Amino acid sequence: MEYKRKDRVGDLIKELISEIIVKKIRDPRLSFITITGVQIGDNLRLAKVFFSVIGDDQKKKDSLSGLKSAAGFIKKELGLHLRLKYSPDIVFEYDNSLEYGNRIERIINSLEKSSERVDDKKNCRCN
Repeated sequence: MEYKRKDRVGDLIKELISEIIVKKIRDPRLSFITITGVQIGDNLRLAKVFFSVIGDDQKKKDSLSGLKSAAGFIKKELGLHLRLKYSPDIVFEYDNSLEYGNRIERIINSLEKSSERVDDKKNCRCN
């Protein structure tokens, strides 16, 4: 499968947004945010930016509202660095794949532990 232009633009947008958040935005709600991915449409007009944050549900909501309030500034900054006819509109979405992965890992670990207990009972020579 070839690497499409939209994928290259998405990777560049991910890098630029990460840099903009770290270096140019001074909003405390955006501390500990990681941009995890960008999905961009075929026409390069809409970019879904996925992020994760360390913290509870309130921290997630605060981060999302901080990103939404900074969206116009981020779009303007992207326009200065991207050589596109139009700057893409930005939509931020929380990426729960890390939490999902951690949940799957905990389930697998608990299954392994219960399997070890069953094996220990089978190998026990109790009289």
